[in-house]
Formats: sequence, C-alpha cells, structure tokens
Amino acid sequence: EEGPLPLPEAGAPGCSGSRPPELEPERGLGRLRGGMGHFSLRLEGRPDSEDEEERLINLSELTPYILCSICKGYLIDATTITECLHTFCKSCIVRHFYYSNRCPKCNIVVHQTQPLYNISRLDRQLQDIVYKLVINLEEREKKQMHDFYKERGLEVPKPAVPQPVPSSKGRSKKPLESVFRIPPELDMSLLLEFIGANEGTGHFKPLEKKFVRVSGEATIGHVEKFLRRKMGLDPACQVDIICGDHLLEQYQTLREIRRAIGDAAMQDGLLVLHYGLVVSPLKIT
Repeated sequence: EEGPLPLPEAGAPGCSGSRPPELEPERGLGRLRGGMGHFSLRLEGRPDSEDEEERLINLSELTPYILCSICKGYLIDATTITECLHTFCKSCIVRHFYYSNRCPKCNIVVHQTQPLYNISRLDRQLQDIVYKLVINLEEREKKQMHDFYKERGLEVPKPAVPQPVPSSKGRSKKPLESVFRIPPELDMSLLLEFIGANEGTGHFKPLEKKFVRVSGEATIGHVEKFLRRKMGLDPACQVDIICGDHLLEQYQTLREIRRAIGDAAMQDGLLVLHYGLVVSPLKIT
C-alpha cells in the first residue's frame, strides 16, 4: 500500500521536469503510429486495409492530459487524489501537501490534517500511457534515479514486482478501507496561523506544518509548548494565542474553546488558532 512519505529532497528523482516546448515525435500506444507531432489511431481487431481511413491526432491534443499542473512537466509516478480525481507527479503532490491540505488544481479540502492519507496508489495505467507517448522519458527517469542514489552512496531501489491477486471465488468481497487510521482520541483538528512577531523576540524557525491533529483535552499550554519546540523559540519570547477576538489562557482546553466560541472559531472543520510572538515583560524589566 502507498502511504505518506517524507518530504522529497531537492533534486530527488520522481518528477520529470521535462516540459514540451515543442512536441517531439512520439511512440504509439497499442497500435498508435506516428511522427512529426502526429500519430494515427486504429482500433484493435479491425482489418488493416489500405483504403481504411485512419484518424490523425495532433499530439498537442493529448498534452494537457499527461502533464503535471504543479511542475508543468510530464507525469512521473502519476498519483491521483481520491477526493477529486486530479492527478499529479507523486513527488510534486507529496511536497505540496506538506504546506497545504487542498488540491492544487480545484482547491477542495482533501483532508483536514493528513491529506497524504487521501492519495490513491500510483495510477500505473496512466503512467504507462505517458511512457509510451513520450520517447525515452522512462529511460531518462530511470537513469536520473540511478544517478541520484549513486551520487549519495545509497542503494538503488529495485523496481516493485506486481503481486499475484488471489482468487476471490467463494469469498465475500470486503469494501476497501484506508490503511491509515487516525486514533479516536485525536479528535480535534487545528489550523495554526502565524500573525507576526515583535522586534526583539529573537530568531525563530517558521512552522513547517500548520495543520495539527490533537486531543480535544489538550490545553493552550500544550499548544504553546508545541510551538516553542517546533520553532526553537527563545525562553524569553512570549507566545500569545488567539481564537477569534479572544486571547486564550494556558489552562483552557481546545474542546472548551470550540464549545464557547462555536462556528466562528472553525474553518473547513478546523479550529483556527492565531499566534504571535512578543517580548516577555520579564525580559523588558
């Protein structure tokens, strides 16, 4: 099963970056025959006679369907979002979901806090079509991957071998379920929005992920500790956390805040907390 992956390293294989400024003569698919930016299509099983008319298709008609809208290159490891069925390079969509929980094409919320759970397996059928249409693309990608791992002294991964599908005769079919399950105790989804820092708060790292899944019993004190650890804040720096127009106290639980403020505190099913950094009064004195 495909699952959430680490953020791909810059320059990592998995994204073609091959943009088609001018369409190359491409290989055919099945009984596709072509050259000079066109190919002819003949249905399998029909007689191949000289007087039979073939339909010539300009390759530019297919280009929008085999490009990744994130990197603008040909699809590599084509991966589809289950919510909206939009397809991207796997490395592109994994990298995108580290900073957003929405589809980059239609802006639908894929998952409140873990959008990587809602991408399907690789779309091997579509990827096969891309490789057959674009000359040498598969070979170039394999070489790029090989060079990437060799340069870093890593073992080159072996290609996945398709597993035989067991016979389903006499067995009841079970509905497909996600392999990833969120523990029931993590019942609160947060959106942490940074609103700025006053001068004198020192250096800090930006928060990489603003979507967090936690227990509703967690307090604002826990959220502050999380922010301090992730951002590497100076102990003298004060963290103010706000929900709507309310400055929150450390003892308040997230469930209490959700109940007290109501729908005004929510956005796309997430409890929105804004936080800012100020100089602690103790530091001033």
